[in-house]
Amino acid sequence: MAGKDQKDAKPKPAQQQAKPGKPQQKKAKGEEAEAAAEQSSKPARPKLNNTASARLRTRYIKELRPALMKELGLENVMAVPKLEKVVVNMGVGEATQNAKVLDPAVAELAQITGQKPVITKAKKSIAAFKVREGMPIGCMVTLRGDRMYEFLDRLMNVALPRVRDFRGVPTRSFDGRGNYTLGLRDQLIFPEIDYAKVEHTKGMNITIVTTARSDEHARALLKAIGMPFRTGAAS
Repeated sequence: MAGKDQKDAKPKPAQQQAKPGKPQQKKAKGEEAEAAAEQSSKPARPKLNNTASARLRTRYIKELRPALMKELGLENVMAVPKLEKVVVNMGVGEATQNAKVLDPAVAELAQITGQKPVITKAKKSIAAFKVREGMPIGCMVTLRGDRMYEFLDRLMNVALPRVRDFRGVPTRSFDGRGNYTLGLRDQLIFPEIDYAKVEHTKGMNITIVTTARSDEHARALLKAIGMPFRTGAAS
């Protein structure tokens, strides 16, 4: 038995012994390849923190939110109304006859919002308008976070003052749930659009969704961030 133990204890030939460095190197290379594949497959996403990069968002957090809390008589800061999202919808009725008309609209909406639009399709067929179910009829963009605040900042301070004979936006365009919808007839009010490249003017609807429970709170929020509401009897 002792002889068998000694034979078993003998080292294996050099040919059968695996070199100690190679498996570790292969494993390390494999781990590096897997990590690189994960990084390439998963796009880099910004970390969620309390630091705000958009100018309007910073102003809301530092100045407007405490003022709204005092003005509306709210005791909890979480009850203060805030912006949730902004939906920009551009309808292109000519797309029912020619689908290529939709391409310039998508490009212009991407320039205005800084985000790739989604093509909207008809939900039902309407024979009077020659529309069939599933036919592309427009495009839309849903903005959240800093892009939402930056878009509203440009809309209120740059785009709307470029409207001819601008007297303010109507105050009655609330839906009763704290959301506000604004209609624009021309996309040329945005400075990102080049006049020379526009063939047809296109209108759009901008819906501002808030967390307000009533129209009064939503109106106070939009007025605080700088929405130029119309004053007078024709509002």
